Amino acid sequence: MATIYDLKPRFQALLRPVCGALARAGVTANQVTVAAALLSAAGGGVILWQPEARWPLLALPVVLFLRMALNAIDGMLAREHDMKSRLGAVLNELGDVVADIVLYLPLAAVPGITPWPVIGLVMVGILVEMTGVVGVQIGASRRYDGPVGKSDRAFVFGLLAFLLGIGIGAGIWIDILLMLALVLSGFTTINRARGALAEAAGGDK
Repeated sequence: MATIYDLKPRFQALLRPVCGALARAGVTANQVTVAAALLSAAGGGVILWQPEARWPLLALPVVLFLRMALNAIDGMLAREHDMKSRLGAVLNELGDVVADIVLYLPLAAVPGITPWPVIGLVMVGILVEMTGVVGVQIGASRRYDGPVGKSDRAFVFGLLAFLLGIGIGAGIWIDILLMLALVLSGFTTINRARGALAEAAGGDK
């Protein structure tokens, strides 16, 4: 099923010159991974600090874009500049989950947003990513099936923050948006599990 993740190759192509420059400067993939998590913590911290202000919400899409860029760059550094490591694999998976938690949960404190759909989407997002990783344990690849993966969750939360940031009033539309993403995330978990099982079964033949 189509997902924003499908655009990743084009995004990486745009970032490749930056990636090369960082590699020449001695920046490691693990450092970029940690930077992405710290950036997310800073973005979420500002929202939690001033939940009634608009500017932290307007800053969230920028933070999400930079985080996505850093996520793409750390992968390219690892693959294309011989920086793969076991520590890097651990940091990559845990960093994404931690970044989601510290960046999205503070939105539950924003006036007009019902907390539980935010919390629910973050929790199910963790389940989605864990299911993707479990594929490796059963002999399949790391699964990125849609319809709602990491990039799609970022789009949902980024859109929500942007609309509130430009002054669109909170209302039932927020609950509908988050609940739709929550339900689709459940389907994503099922799709990843099925994809992993099918791939592993095919490899056993």
